[in-house]
Amino acid sequence: MTDQATGVTDQANRPEDEIPGKPTAASRTTLSHIMTGSDTNLLGTVHGGVIMKLVDDAAGAVAGRHSGGPAVTASMDEMVFLEPVRVGDLVHVKAQVNWTGRSSMEVGVRVMAERWNESTPAQQVGSAYLVFAAVDGDGKPRRVPPVIPETERDNRRYQEAQIRRTHRLARRRAIKELREKRAADGIDGIDD
Repeated sequence: MTDQATGVTDQANRPEDEIPGKPTAASRTTLSHIMTGSDTNLLGTVHGGVIMKLVDDAAGAVAGRHSGGPAVTASMDEMVFLEPVRVGDLVHVKAQVNWTGRSSMEVGVRVMAERWNESTPAQQVGSAYLVFAAVDGDGKPRRVPPVIPETERDNRRYQEAQIRRTHRLARRRAIKELREKRAADGIDGIDD
């Protein structure tokens, strides 16, 4: 049963076959990496793709830890770069499961950078939301434990994740319907 106010599953009223939930902190992790010259782009700052790989690595570790096995990236939403990352920066990629479905999980990621030549606190340089699907040995979807938000911030993230999921599904449905309509009208092929 889900509490409508918080969106959190009531563990005492769950069906017998449902997997017990795990608290948000159980899979939260931070991956840290020092940026080097081989990570740079033509402008001399760290290439966005390098940051995206670190984001995917941290999110994948969290998804695997939460689900208790392999999980694959299904989508990446809203990868935002707020500040450039430079050679020598110590980058911390912080990730946690925000929301879970039957076999999917949304992982929120925050990217922080400590400037090697400054004595200032780490600053946020990026963020992203990724969706992972838990898979079995044959690559088929498998069930994941519900995430149990522990703080008000976790509850907010859970609710925001539900909104993003609703938007992802609506966008996918609208695109499919448009393509089908255009194909029926002879304008495009359905696979274009």
